Amino acid sequence: MRIIVTGGGTGGHIYPAMAIARGLLARYNDVEVLYVGTKEGMEATIVPANGLDFQGIAGKGLPRKISLETVKTAGQNVLALWQAKQILKKFKPDLVVGTGGYVSGPVVLTAAFFGIPTLLHEQNAFPGITNKILARMVKKIMVTFPESARFFPAKEKIEVVGLPVREEIGRVKRREGAEAFKLDPLKKTILVTGGSRGALSINKAMVHVLSQLAAHPEIQVIWATGKATHAQIVEELDKNKLNWRCEQWRIVEYIENMPEALACSDLCVCRAGAATLAELSAAGKASILIPYPYAAENHQEYNARVFEDKGAARVILDRELDGPLLNEHIQKLIFNPFLLEEMATKAKEIFKPGALERILELCRQTAWR
Repeated sequence: MRIIVTGGGTGGHIYPAMAIARGLLARYNDVEVLYVGTKEGMEATIVPANGLDFQGIAGKGLPRKISLETVKTAGQNVLALWQAKQILKKFKPDLVVGTGGYVSGPVVLTAAFFGIPTLLHEQNAFPGITNKILARMVKKIMVTFPESARFFPAKEKIEVVGLPVREEIGRVKRREGAEAFKLDPLKKTILVTGGSRGALSINKAMVHVLSQLAAHPEIQVIWATGKATHAQIVEELDKNKLNWRCEQWRIVEYIENMPEALACSDLCVCRAGAATLAELSAAGKASILIPYPYAAENHQEYNARVFEDKGAARVILDRELDGPLLNEHIQKLIFNPFLLEEMATKAKEIFKPGALERILELCRQTAWR
């Protein structure tokens, strides 16, 4: 059995696609999986580094304004259709699974045109434009949020499956997590992250928050500033005479062991990408969500509002964010253990466990037709 998995442009599309690819290879002995992405995208580096067979094609998202770049991009996308056709003819897949991003367009579209069974996976509460266009052509649309179903015309195709997360998320014990960071498992802990490169708006606000938390050694902080802004933030902390190397704070560029960080935290301050929210749900954590303001179709705010509406999170828009506002939200939650516990329970209920198993079963049902 041969299966093509395709998705790219951002980690939000790439990592679910890789999880599906690895899951197929682990579950079925007779499966061959090929990942198709763009030659210039993040996936061209990430996917081969994770041991998956990869083939790159042309393709690029269309600019929002008509220009010479629009013509060039349109030409690349026509070339991508031809390249997708050549890959399909050579690989002869029994199934094509798309997870979004512009590379999914030519691959899934060409597969559907030639009668190859196709599946889509939509990570966000507000679907991306590529998936909305492809939805009419595929066999099934797998969604993470039930709320996204209303944006697709063919309701009979929709399956609510959730989003795969790392197996360790939610399984690491609190004491193990605290030991990994040399923290006290009995103290309340705040986890702050804005992604691998960091989020400058969150980081600037956190400088003020730490100035207030300095008077509360009973509150611990794990803060990943991101590599791009770490030096700037450390300089700011020193300028404000904050002892950021103190016993109860862990301020780092990047968190390698996120399962442990989540395990020992009580409140998370972060962006609202689908993968992040799936991990918050799997771990059962209360959160303050600050959606990335430049996400396509503003999908992060849609994601965050789902968690807020269900009582699992508080939402602060990036344009409204400052130190005093973030500190106010944090103080209201971190010193209220009953509210934290209630929010954590509601977060746990948003996504059912076993997303990958449901996706793999739909792959089997569709390909083994």
